[in-house]
Amino acid sequence: MKSILIVDDEENIRETLKDVLEDEGYAVFLAENGKVALRILDTHVVDVILLDLWLPEIGGMDVLKMMKERDSNIPVIIISGHGTIDTAVRATKEGAFDFIEKPLTIEHILNVIDHAIKINALKEENLALRQGNLNSYYMVKGSSDVYNGIEKLISSCAHSNSRVLITGENGTGKEVVARKIHEMSQRRGAPFVAVNCAAIPQTLIESELFGYQKGSFTGAVSDKKGKFEIADRGTIFLDEIADMSLEAQAKVLRVLEEMQIERIGGVSLIKIDVRVIAATNKDLSHLIKERQFREDLFYRLNVVPIHIPSLRERREDIPGLLNYYFEHFAHESTNKMKVLSDEAAQFLVQEYTWPGNIRELKNLVERLTILTRDVAVGLEDVKNNIPYLHEAEFLADGSFVYNEKDGLREAKENFERNYIVNVLKKNKNNITRTAQVLKVERSNLYKVMKRLGIW
Repeated sequence: MKSILIVDDEENIRETLKDVLEDEGYAVFLAENGKVALRILDTHVVDVILLDLWLPEIGGMDVLKMMKERDSNIPVIIISGHGTIDTAVRATKEGAFDFIEKPLTIEHILNVIDHAIKINALKEENLALRQGNLNSYYMVKGSSDVYNGIEKLISSCAHSNSRVLITGENGTGKEVVARKIHEMSQRRGAPFVAVNCAAIPQTLIESELFGYQKGSFTGAVSDKKGKFEIADRGTIFLDEIADMSLEAQAKVLRVLEEMQIERIGGVSLIKIDVRVIAATNKDLSHLIKERQFREDLFYRLNVVPIHIPSLRERREDIPGLLNYYFEHFAHESTNKMKVLSDEAAQFLVQEYTWPGNIRELKNLVERLTILTRDVAVGLEDVKNNIPYLHEAEFLADGSFVYNEKDGLREAKENFERNYIVNVLKKNKNNITRTAQVLKVERSNLYKVMKRLGIW
């Protein structure tokens, strides 16, 4: 339910607007002056503010400035019986969404409010899409029976609101599948919000998911919406759900049961309408036995299970993916499209194990497009651009084998990359355990792995 704050010193105007807006399905808060309005904003979430400029004690223009300092994204609609062009221009410069002169017409007020809510929703959606696209990649339709089966599952569940649990190794395209489900659903006009649960420190996961009120903790200088609230009427994608702490799991479970959230420091519950899609690269049944994942949350999430096999399990899809990315990066870089030799193609399609799956394939093709001079890409070009094939190695006794051709920077990166890969293997790709062994924050480990091309 969307909420509106009415700030006006005339009681009859406040009460009339309240009755009309409540009949339209809005939750309404009333304030007779700026001080009361600001107190309401300290404890409640509102979607639109109707603000009179002629107020006692604190003038409406000053109240507008204070509101915008608290949350610059809240649409503030100015209502005034003493409006001038200069006043309207000044209010707009201070961040007002619109300026309406009294006497008010209900139809006009409702239209402006509806417009403000839609515009704000589009801004939040665009922000979410920009954030989601920073590290996203694209995947074309595969030709294998396995992938065709995944496509049918996507099509079957897209038009429902059922929760989906996507499993598979890193880089197989779990987020791509989640986005496809969203884009094919009736929620496609609303935000798709992706959250990497493993990349957020556990101390911040609650504020990221549920948001917080100004002053609820040190550093909370303004209200902040959480990911669930931003995704209202759309889809939230909880990636790496298995890396969420048990405490956070319990709070997510409660949200799924009640479909309402409470910001940190908030005093009111906020109803939400969100479809939840989760993903993991871990065996949740094993984690449930180890009491590291809640069984009740698993059953809440695992309504429609979708498993994405590794690339080495569906090699029929590799030629199409290679061709797609060579075309994509040739167009993006304005270089001529590279062509793989028969030997190089055979190696990539039939022999290489693709530990990083589609993400690794994409990165390799981008690297080949940029770094190889000739249009023809041979087997040596391919092998020279796969770090795993030429990086330093550890022997069984733990000693380090180095490449004398490497400079100091390359040697340090190779050592770091290989050391992390080995620790990951020993801990069965469990990021949390690996971070503990390496004595680093899990979120910092993710950054290092991305820099070194491991993730």
